[in-house]
Amino acid sequence: MNLDALYQDVILDHYKHPQNKKLNATYDAQVHHVNPSCGDEITLNLSLSGGVVTDISWDGVGCSISQASVSIMSDLLKGKTIDQAEAISEKFLHLMQSKGSEKGDEDALEDAVALAGVSKYPARIKCALLGWMAFKDASVQAQ
Repeated sequence: MNLDALYQDVILDHYKHPQNKKLNATYDAQVHHVNPSCGDEITLNLSLSGGVVTDISWDGVGCSISQASVSIMSDLLKGKTIDQAEAISEKFLHLMQSKGSEKGDEDALEDAVALAGVSKYPARIKCALLGWMAFKDASVQAQ
């Protein structure tokens, strides 16, 4: 199996079996983001305790890229400090801005490297970043 096929499988798995896709009733911040170019939507709830991301829950509708990306992000950032989460988010943003020239830091991004190919398609980058931008806004509100 080649790497592209493996990455496609990771994206489809997160799309079909999303992590943390159920809005929790208690949270420190809630944000709703929409990608106006395609209509994808994410509502994200964030809980923090002592500068640590204790919970990320979300609900949304959209393409496999946006839904898989927020699933990956929610799983990856839980348990991290805000500083660690911001550093990981910056690495993902850098990957999305690479226009396909970067493969991503697998140690930091884990399953999110599966989205590296999206960076070759400018119209799809916003899909991949939708949940990450929601997390960024929620983390500012929650602090």
